[in-house]
Amino acid sequence: MRLLALPAFEDNYIWALVDDDGDALVIDPGDAAPVLAATGNGLWPAAVLITHHHADHAGGIAALRARWPTLPVFAPEDERIPDATVRVGEGDVVQVKHWHLSVLAVPGHTRSHVAFHGGGTDGPPHLFCGDTLFSLGCGRLFEGTPAQMLASLERLAELPASSLVCCGHEYTLANGAFAIAVDPHNPALRRRIEEARGMRQAGRPTLPVSLASEVATNPFLRVDTEAVRDAVTHRLGRPPADRVETFATLRQWKNDFRA
Repeated sequence: MRLLALPAFEDNYIWALVDDDGDALVIDPGDAAPVLAATGNGLWPAAVLITHHHADHAGGIAALRARWPTLPVFAPEDERIPDATVRVGEGDVVQVKHWHLSVLAVPGHTRSHVAFHGGGTDGPPHLFCGDTLFSLGCGRLFEGTPAQMLASLERLAELPASSLVCCGHEYTLANGAFAIAVDPHNPALRRRIEEARGMRQAGRPTLPVSLASEVATNPFLRVDTEAVRDAVTHRLGRPPADRVETFATLRQWKNDFRA
């Protein structure tokens, strides 16, 4: 089993989980071109998984189905994804060949956002989380509330620690600059930033990353820690009313942050 991160646009990744036969699950193909190019290296889409409706994640569906008219496309219940062939939601399971992935509803970035967790029979599970969870960060709240997004992130954080986080964008270094401003004395965070910097200098993706690493370093998964609460208290000039306000303050702080 191989996991490929196919670059698209400025900083997107289209994920492909490829078996020994070259068949692949393709996740969030915002652009068909990288997928079509990969077929020259023996990759053949067996199914497409879509986490949410944004064009940089779903815009390539039509072109892929024009090339492979019977290609199944698993996507959330959302009229803004018109090319889906199978609608999925909380508690559903996607089964294609030997792949088995659970569907989790994770609203916040969009109202219908889902994540897919699982994979093949060997190795750690994969978490295809779109724009909900990023390495060292999380997505903006375009349609959901802070309470929804916090609950979604907590659901993901409860998955097995060995899960490999496969998110939709290469944002790790930019997120790291914010994370270290919030949690400057976190040694695991400092190590992750240095690791990510080396990967990017070598032209490599900083993903996937283990969920265990994210739980140890990502401030949006650490709203109950003393360090993050103290940083938010300093930002507000008073203690946050509750953990939702802690998260909401962090998210707005990140929106306004300039390294």
